[in-house]
Amino acid sequence: MPLTTASTPQTSTAARRRLHWHRLIFGLWYRPVEMLDEARDRSVWGAATFLSLVCGALGTLAKDSFWVQWDNDRVLALEAMAIGSAVMLLASVLLGAVTHAIARRLGGNGRFGPTASLFVVVFWATDLPRLALATGLPAGSMPVRAAACATAALGYALATLLIRGQHHLPTHKAVGAVSIQMLAAVALLKFPPGSW
Repeated sequence: MPLTTASTPQTSTAARRRLHWHRLIFGLWYRPVEMLDEARDRSVWGAATFLSLVCGALGTLAKDSFWVQWDNDRVLALEAMAIGSAVMLLASVLLGAVTHAIARRLGGNGRFGPTASLFVVVFWATDLPRLALATGLPAGSMPVRAAACATAALGYALATLLIRGQHHLPTHKAVGAVSIQMLAAVALLKFPPGSW
């Protein structure tokens, strides 16, 4: 009996460590509710960092100024990409921290690490299609606009589900916890001035 009792937590802990970043990212697209439930109370800073850096690089590639710089000085262009990716990472962590703080103010009881890191993953995983299109198409083109609208709606919905599950909040409070950050980020990143 003692051997069985001791082995059960070890098996459970080992099973919980199998949520690899690629399964988390792709899972948010084909089974988001189940994936968020599986990822609950887990800190996923590796996936959050990877996605922030990749999306920062894609965002830089989508800018005409990068290609002008690339033609003049490739080293400076790559430095600009690295700086842009680092800024995206810091801004993403800040967004996650603000979301966690608001959720706690509204009565939530979730932990910082899982909330902030999963928020970053949700935000950038849902934005990947728009960024991929924007690297090859003008920002104001119809496919990019359509992708921006669709990914904004999906990201908003998943962020609400995330906060509701992590902090055990009712839906209307979860919506309130993510609204300011999501709307600001969407306005600045997905629909920047001059893209319409």
